[in-house]
Amino acid sequence: MVTAADIGDRAAAHVLLAQVAASHHRLALLWADGGCTGSLVEYGLTVLALVLAIVKRSDDMRGFVVLPKRRIVERFFAHLMRSRRLVRDFERSTSSAEAMVYWSATMLMTRRLARPRPSRA
Repeated sequence: MVTAADIGDRAAAHVLLAQVAASHHRLALLWADGGCTGSLVEYGLTVLALVLAIVKRSDDMRGFVVLPKRRIVERFFAHLMRSRRLVRDFERSTSSAEAMVYWSATMLMTRRLARPRPSRA
């Protein structure tokens, strides 16, 4: 979901969680970063029956350490940035930017599906 810059992650997450819960009925667990704490966790559990697990850094971590679940997200963002139009904010509308994300993700999925499979012996 792409939003304008003046909309916070928590406000957008309410809308996004409702959309995800409506379209993916078997989904039960979501991971989120520390910015999605508070009433969003309660909203997901009580209204949508989704467990929102917050992935936090431990207090003894020093420096730049990528958390295990965050590594999956960062790797996906790196794949998206291979599309030239997503490297910078060239789009004028959020719907156009969101369409470019879908296009880039579709290219990534089709490359993975077209990859030759190793033969099993």
